[in-house]
Amino acid sequence: MNFISSRTNHIVKQVAELSSSDVRSARRLFIAEGLRTCSTLCESGLKLQQLFVTQSLVAQAHELVDDHLITQVTDPVMEKISQATKPSGMLAVFHMPTPPATIPGAGIVLAQVREPGNVGTLIRSCAAFGMKSVILVESADVWSPKVVQATAGALGAVSLFVISWQELLERKGQLKLCALTVEGGNNPSNLDLGESLLVIGNEGHGIPESWIGDCQQRMTLPMPGGTESLNAAVAGSIGLYEMAKVVAR
Repeated sequence: MNFISSRTNHIVKQVAELSSSDVRSARRLFIAEGLRTCSTLCESGLKLQQLFVTQSLVAQAHELVDDHLITQVTDPVMEKISQATKPSGMLAVFHMPTPPATIPGAGIVLAQVREPGNVGTLIRSCAAFGMKSVILVESADVWSPKVVQATAGALGAVSLFVISWQELLERKGQLKLCALTVEGGNNPSNLDLGESLLVIGNEGHGIPESWIGDCQQRMTLPMPGGTESLNAAVAGSIGLYEMAKVVAR
């Protein structure tokens, strides 16, 4: 196990630089924080570069990974590399996984979903309901610390694709696109949701009309309470639950 006490150490500088999207993309690395998130990602099989921990979490770190992958740091060093307001004491640097050549099956398309918390929550819901594909089109950076944190480690349970809408149309194969819309769509119980990709739109503007036109189906969730709309993450998660019921039959 290594030990770093200086905030000016070159490794500390390199990890701190991963707060930048451009640096993450160039190095194909991202950071995750917290015992639960880091442990879930380690167990999922994602390739770990290094695990940084303060003294209070050294024992837990040794339960997760081999000694040579652990670096103990002081509290000031953890504050330097952490993106959290109150660092948990554990931060991991992982290699970004390479997406498979083809979209593996049912899942979600995040169409211009810009709020990191919504992106992370929807990825977590996708994994929870057993869906394997997450396609991001003009959405928030999936490797940003805020998104990673919101997934609670679910990134390792799905296949991620960051592509354009046109690329999606070219690569989706036999998968059907189902647009989740506030109005004008069908009740989930009246749709064929098998082998589908649920398209979830921007928090304020929804899905672009031209993209809706490319979808084979439209889903509108019944809301007998009279509420105008639902948060994108809530609506998308309910839609995923409806898809999961079909897959389970």
